[in-house]
Amino acid sequence: MVFVPKSSVMNRFSYRFVKRSIDILLSFGVLVILFPVYLLIGIIIKLTSSGPIFHRYEMVGCEGKVFLGQKFRSMIFNAHLIRGELELKNEMEGPVFKIKNDPRVTKFGRFIRKYSLDELPQLWNVLKGDMSIVGPRPPGPYEVAEFKEWHLEKLTVKPGITSTWVINHKPTNFDEWVKLDIWYINNWSLLIDFSIILKTIPIVIMGRNH
Repeated sequence: MVFVPKSSVMNRFSYRFVKRSIDILLSFGVLVILFPVYLLIGIIIKLTSSGPIFHRYEMVGCEGKVFLGQKFRSMIFNAHLIRGELELKNEMEGPVFKIKNDPRVTKFGRFIRKYSLDELPQLWNVLKGDMSIVGPRPPGPYEVAEFKEWHLEKLTVKPGITSTWVINHKPTNFDEWVKLDIWYINNWSLLIDFSIILKTIPIVIMGRNH
């Protein structure tokens, strides 16, 4: 558990109740409507590569709480075992590991990543209350271990499926990424949330999220 000071945003009625209510309605609604899509993606993953349908992993949420995140598996099974061989190709400055043409990603995995379909299971995390539709991206424990002290401010609210980082062309400098998260936290409003959601929709439809 990481010590993280509480944010004043979390004390607002609109954040604690209205935002949570919207999260529940949206996540439940999309989960029900897209259930056939979930089934289809799961079947294709099983038919095209060995391993589980879901990739489950530890993430650090609000106030340092660790929870089990999940996505549709888009990489080969046990992809984490060969990450060390790819460290030199990391395109992010900071504790996050990201490369565009990751050789561990399966052919179908590239497709579901391009249209953010791999992230659909995170709606279950939203429904449970670990995440929100909009909020800072949830880091892994290994990332938090390398955070600067001021980076911890991004852990003062619930992490989200989409964020200011997504709609700002995903800067590769981690400090700039965190600054976007802190701006969101300090200026949060329901209007900003709806704006981010609306700007995310064309990014997902056009396949520009990866």
